[in-house]
Amino acid sequence: MSVPYWRLSGFYFFYFATVGGFIPYWSLYLKETGFNPVEIGELSALLGGTRIIAPILWGWIADRTGKNLRIIRIASFLAALFFAGFLIIHGYFWFAWITIGFSFFWNAALPQFEAVTLYHLKNETHRYSQIRLWGSIGFIVAVLGIGWLLDNQPHVVLPIVLTSLLTLIWLVSLMTPATQAISHGTAAVGIMQIIKKPEVLAFLAVNTLLQLAHAPYYVFYSIYLKHHYYSTSLTGFLWALAVAAEIVLFIYMSRVLKRFSLRTILLFSILLAIVRWLIIAWCIEYFWLLIFAQLLHAATFAGAHVAAIHLVHLYFGQQHQGKGQALYSSLSYGLGGMLGSYYSGYYWESLGAEFVYSMAAICCGIAFLIAYLWVGRENAQNKVVLS
Repeated sequence: MSVPYWRLSGFYFFYFATVGGFIPYWSLYLKETGFNPVEIGELSALLGGTRIIAPILWGWIADRTGKNLRIIRIASFLAALFFAGFLIIHGYFWFAWITIGFSFFWNAALPQFEAVTLYHLKNETHRYSQIRLWGSIGFIVAVLGIGWLLDNQPHVVLPIVLTSLLTLIWLVSLMTPATQAISHGTAAVGIMQIIKKPEVLAFLAVNTLLQLAHAPYYVFYSIYLKHHYYSTSLTGFLWALAVAAEIVLFIYMSRVLKRFSLRTILLFSILLAIVRWLIIAWCIEYFWLLIFAQLLHAATFAGAHVAAIHLVHLYFGQQHQGKGQALYSSLSYGLGGMLGSYYSGYYWESLGAEFVYSMAAICCGIAFLIAYLWVGRENAQNKVVLS
């Protein structure tokens, strides 16, 4: 059976187009709606908090039933339905509950779709980057288009646009062919045996720290730029530039994977993350340095993410792939994102952006040390096998 390239790519396109509308502009929307930085940080932390529980629960169900795609379709529909609630509700209390409901289903979809994509690719896992890059293209289209829209329209249009994009994700999931059911009999190695391995624990800790460091960027970078008098369109350009750099790396990732080990890619990505957060912390007035920092997104996100997806695939195998992808998502984007959102919201006004982004750099420094000592040493010379 041939790989359904365009349908897989279409899901990533609309999923990350939604991310491209949500991450750069939702905090601005919340600020315009009247929420203060602490409340914005708390609402963002709720997204991370549900991401700790939801992917693990849905991953367990998927691996027990083998119905990954059905779960994706149900979750995508309910995510769009819950998010539509932002069109009619007001106030912190209701925003918090709608955020929890939307996020619970929203966070179920991507880890399971990663598993579906890898199932379709079979022995051609190096093609993952060629499919995933369409997510980056979707992000750029959305971040530039919505940035222009918000410069010319009131902020209340944002929930309408995001609800429409979430609905398109659900429609694409209906067109995606299901994979053959995966056998979920007794695995040769139990999931806890895998998790208890030092290299796996270290891998999960590293990615949790990396996403903790990214959270202040996702939550407050647009507010940070606006405070320093960057326009919404220019803010959108900087976000888009980061993802354009990511696309270039995705295009050439198969060559990178052939030449360098996953360990090398991960370590190099973490080092560049340290540089990136320090530039954002202390050089906000220098536009050319901000451009350089955004170009580093190719490594700090794309390089680290691709290395992580392949390491999950290697560590957890087919029997535990759904749970493995879910655990990676829950701890890194969930726990890491929640802690990063909370601390950045709490300290944003009291200690300032410089402190928040410097702490992000320190987290990456700790992550580098852990990765250097434990992650990938057992196969440090191995590259991803290209079919």
